[in-house]
Amino acid sequence: MGLMDFIKKQFIDIIQWTEDDNGVLAYRFPMQDFEIQYGASLTVRESQMAVFVNEGKVADVFGPGMYKLTTQTLPVLTYLKNWDKLFESPFKSDVYFFSTRQQVDQRWGTTQPVTIRDKDFGAVRLRAFGNYSYRVVDPKKFHTEISGTRERYTVTELDGQLRGLMLQHISDAVAQSGIPFLDLAANQVEFAKALQKATQPSFDALGLKLEMVTLQNVSLPEELQKILDQKIGMGMIGQNMGQFMQYQTAQAIPKLAEGVGSGGGSGIAGDAMGLGAGLALGQTMAQQLQQGLAGANQGVNPGAAQPGAPVQPQPVAQSADEVLLLLEKLGDLKAKGILTDEEFAAKKAELLKKLS
Repeated sequence: MGLMDFIKKQFIDIIQWTEDDNGVLAYRFPMQDFEIQYGASLTVRESQMAVFVNEGKVADVFGPGMYKLTTQTLPVLTYLKNWDKLFESPFKSDVYFFSTRQQVDQRWGTTQPVTIRDKDFGAVRLRAFGNYSYRVVDPKKFHTEISGTRERYTVTELDGQLRGLMLQHISDAVAQSGIPFLDLAANQVEFAKALQKATQPSFDALGLKLEMVTLQNVSLPEELQKILDQKIGMGMIGQNMGQFMQYQTAQAIPKLAEGVGSGGGSGIAGDAMGLGAGLALGQTMAQQLQQGLAGANQGVNPGAAQPGAPVQPQPVAQSADEVLLLLEKLGDLKAKGILTDEEFAAKKAELLKKLS
């Protein structure tokens, strides 16, 4: 190796970064045992920025463009090194490149349910996940706070920190959006905007800009989802209880007819309860019982037929066992809240008279 080749190897006259690998946020240009030639060319491509660092202090910052490195283009470095206007010698400085393009399709999501306050339920534990994208906008701050003097700093190394910041602000986003949990699924865009607004200050502190946040899914833990489904079902039933009771009664009639046809049971009440016709048939029976008690309390002579009124059938004689069984069934209806205490007491007195 000749003397000229040796001298040429010691000085750098072109400084640039071609971003050979994806996911690199910061890259330190190799400078060990080399000096930068005065008047060297610095090339900063679109979606890049370059920073000169002198003895640990950030000096000049360059945006996209081509620069000739002189005391005029390096004013901060010139000041730090106390160069005079006639300085034209090679110099040493660390040079860092930063990628400013968007880092897209970054994932965030709750590993465990997060507890939030909710207008409808008071407190809710929910799961959520989605995507976000960001970019470096302040290389000086990013260098100072995050990347430091490493040869390169990648998206993967920063991923855990940023995901934690997203999750940390979910509760704040729900509060700022004012959207109840039941409406979150229909307002995913609004919730994502609220999450972006709540998280952006934390990104600013790292020299980053949170470009976009998306919400792909929000849900409850399985055990809470079952409770919510039950609440929704009760709400739907409550809107038209009459039709629901009619439907339940219609479903029970075939089973009731089947039981009666087989010859089992001890009357309609026994067959219905035995077959588990359910709450609908029980309430129907209670309504019929109330009608009967109302007629008995009118003070009408049961032996005299009223004009225009249907002839009441004479009571059929019942054995002691049948009466006791009917009392037991009425007690079940009272325990379930279908019969009131007064209705049960009146019917009980009527049945006990048949045993005397």
